Amino acid sequence: MCEGCLRTTHEIARWPSADTTERLEIVQRLRERRRAAGRTSEADSRPRRRARASVA
Repeated sequence: MCEGCLRTTHEIARWPSADTTERLEIVQRLRERRRAAGRTSEADSRPRRRARASVA
């Protein structure tokens, strides 16, 4: 696990090819890890933005 970003090697390797759903899952796990480690930020307290509506 990276000490800086708290991502696992698997998450780091998957990130470039991950779709939006998988990236959001990774980000959620990171929030949980930061909370558990006592490393929260103001961004962790803000609600997540809603997905943008696709433009046809």
